[in-house]
Amino acid sequence: MAKLKIQALPDDKPVKITLELPASVHRDLVAYAAALARESGQPISHPAKLVGPMLARFMAADRGFSKLRRTGHSTDAGEG
Repeated sequence: MAKLKIQALPDDKPVKITLELPASVHRDLVAYAAALARESGQPISHPAKLVGPMLARFMAADRGFSKLRRTGHSTDAGEG
């Protein structure tokens, strides 16, 4: 089996957001959660818990975003 990019869910204080996903993305998220549960041996109580770690990994891998953050040009949009 291929190694999944998300390894473990961090135990952190969550911030609740509401969003809509395309049905195909939701199906893939459910499938990913099932694959992660099989690989890790730990059940995933709700696939939505994967969204945070997936977004964090995506942003960490985005070189343009990393460069903006390093130079202090990121925005605080949506906070407050």
